[in-house]
Amino acid sequence: MSNSFFSSLFLTARLYLALGICIGMFVLSNFIEALLPLAWAGLGCLLLVMAVDWVALFGTQNTFWAARILPERFSNGDPNTIHVDLRSRYRFPVMVDVLDEVPFQFQQRDGSLKTPLPGKGEKRIDYTLRPVQRGEYAFGTLNIFVRSPLGLLQRRYRFDSDAKVPVFPSFVQMRKYGLMAVNNRLSEVGVKPIRRLGHSMEFEQIKEYVVGDDFRTMNWKASARTQKLMVNQFTEEKSQPVYCIIDKGRTMKMPFNGLSLLDHAINASLVISNIAIQRHDRAGIMTFADDFGIHLKASSRQAQMSLIQSALYKLQTRFLESDFEKLLIQAHRQIGQRSLLFLFTNFESLSSLRRQLPYLKKLSRMHLLVVVMFQNTELKHLTERDSSTLEEIYCKTIAEKIDYEKRLIVRELEINGIHALLSTPEDLTILGLNKYLEMKARGMI
Repeated sequence: MSNSFFSSLFLTARLYLALGICIGMFVLSNFIEALLPLAWAGLGCLLLVMAVDWVALFGTQNTFWAARILPERFSNGDPNTIHVDLRSRYRFPVMVDVLDEVPFQFQQRDGSLKTPLPGKGEKRIDYTLRPVQRGEYAFGTLNIFVRSPLGLLQRRYRFDSDAKVPVFPSFVQMRKYGLMAVNNRLSEVGVKPIRRLGHSMEFEQIKEYVVGDDFRTMNWKASARTQKLMVNQFTEEKSQPVYCIIDKGRTMKMPFNGLSLLDHAINASLVISNIAIQRHDRAGIMTFADDFGIHLKASSRQAQMSLIQSALYKLQTRFLESDFEKLLIQAHRQIGQRSLLFLFTNFESLSSLRRQLPYLKKLSRMHLLVVVMFQNTELKHLTERDSSTLEEIYCKTIAEKIDYEKRLIVRELEINGIHALLSTPEDLTILGLNKYLEMKARGMI
């Protein structure tokens, strides 16, 4: 912390206003001679009050302390809270202006926080930051400007320079849905309660019949042996592999609500993987672009979610077209058991889909494939608004054509026996969870 006089002394707007009044009186004294003594008296009083203010602020050392409290990591796409603890040793109340040098990625120029602080008082103030890119964010110096009730001068204190925080995929969203799944409250955020069709064929035990048990599961041999009504109890099939496959190609670079499609896919993958592990399935991750990517084998162990977050932490889009043939080869080599695959990608035209359709059909024969694509919400706004000029009509027509072609892509996938999911970026997590739970309920995996 640097407290040298010239680097820590700052003048306030109140001082400039007072000096302006004194200068005005001196100017007017050229025309009204009686104002000259008043101008000198006013200037003398101002200098005296400045001296008192300087002694109050700079008379003693170590009269103020502050600290920035950062979380261990930020959650991408979510508001993250930063705490600033303030402690004053001044005997009089002060006004504190906090100016934190936030990372350049936020492009904030108005990060000043003002708060009063009583004599020898303490306070914690908070502010939030919403990152939209993963990676490491560097904070600068925490600048604290303190002024007394006189308000002519202010003293700057500097604390906590060069702090760094990594930004991970949205673990806040992951925890939120995970907690709701544990408490059976997923319906509150739009996840549909899906009726299970029939029952699983995975036998668990034989138990004594109680009112409400399905009589079709009656075990007559065990009933005859024990002289009691006994039924077979089944349990939901577990340990099914669920993979989230993320396309890193150039089509995933498109931004929506500040986040790229890649980041939306990563956040949804975290939630689906976490819910799958809670449902006793095994979750894994694969990525691909113009070459082979990351492969994290499906597992239900406790540390799997940490491994998934670490694998996706520095994932970036590429600027070439994705190679679906290499995805097929990678899946054939590394995924042995039939699995549920959520493929997050984006086809903008029917011709681009048809180029990759042979590989998707082969992949769907090996596994249960769900192709997840993104709906362009900006185009939706264009198609819904009224058009009055020729240019607006032209833009609306093109938008409707692109939107229609997107629906044709979904239809083409379904005709070829491939499950498709078309979602807006903000609804991706909800619709992805619904699809996973639907397939579990139907016993498809």
